[in-house]
Amino acid sequence: MLMIIGLFAILLLVLSLPFLVKRAEENLEIFLFIMGILAVTLTSQWSWGLVGEGLLEPIKISAAVLVAGFLFTLARSHVKKAVDAMTFRLGLRLFAFLVIVALGLLSSAITAIIAALVLVEIVASLSLDRRAEVRLVVIACFAIGMGAALTPIGEPLTTIAIGKLKGEPYHAGFWFLFERLWLYVIPAILAFGVLGAIMVSKGEKKDEGLSEDRAEDWKGVLIRTIKTYAFVMALVFLGTGFKPLIDQYVSHIPSGGIYWINTLSAILDNATLAAAEVGPTMSLQQIVSAILGLIIAGGMLIPGNIPNIISAGKLKIRSGEWAALGAPVGFATMAIFFAILLVRGL
Repeated sequence: MLMIIGLFAILLLVLSLPFLVKRAEENLEIFLFIMGILAVTLTSQWSWGLVGEGLLEPIKISAAVLVAGFLFTLARSHVKKAVDAMTFRLGLRLFAFLVIVALGLLSSAITAIIAALVLVEIVASLSLDRRAEVRLVVIACFAIGMGAALTPIGEPLTTIAIGKLKGEPYHAGFWFLFERLWLYVIPAILAFGVLGAIMVSKGEKKDEGLSEDRAEDWKGVLIRTIKTYAFVMALVFLGTGFKPLIDQYVSHIPSGGIYWINTLSAILDNATLAAAEVGPTMSLQQIVSAILGLIIAGGMLIPGNIPNIISAGKLKIRSGEWAALGAPVGFATMAIFFAILLVRGL
């Protein structure tokens, strides 16, 4: 009983301190690493196997961030010319549709991190009213966050989910989530593309558009890769430490309940929530509902997902600006998907 109380205390700290204490937010990887060590120690689950998993699990997504980041750094000087040429030939609405859909679909291969950096470069190269550019960024980040959920290199959430489900009874491999989520995710990405095309217009330029605070360079790519590695390692330990909570409590919550509980992802990083929730004792319906809830709600507010944090930080988008569009779009999407899940036998 004392162990469970201690785990709930750690969970409360994990969910609240990054939101309430700026130092915890700024040093999230270190904070989560400490919490993960505490959780594993409290539950007496240390083993060489776990240490090896913590060292090996982050390699794939970190390598993807590193390689895609270097390639993007080499190509970024050509973005402005490409954006100007494509908007002239295609028109703004079709260009917005293609950007949203392309980044949404590619994020599972180039990672949500690199997709967000590409989005930042594209938006900074446009000459639109600030409101129009904010709309484009918010809608695109919904698409990126959902698309990245299709593979374990897309974002830390999926890296952790696959890592926790690779044993009995699911034996989850690289395409495990793609096979179960593509029917939801790909139509959603196309729908976000249409919505972005409708909402983004040239219009009269009343305000200055968005501009990037600092261009990504080689040093930035390396630092981001190291942070990604440390973040995923911390989540591996955290997820293992929380296993008793998952087995005893989360696995007994109905799929619909898990889905709506995960609206917390709007204010809390969804990868952290995945580490605390997803486990092999859950049914397939619970897993699908949990991940869909996380990746949709994660787009509502800036702290919810990695592409939001990167885009808003580099383009200086305010929390209120994001929430004005992100919250209604997110809740509407949650409601639509909940209806779909009910029809499919939630």
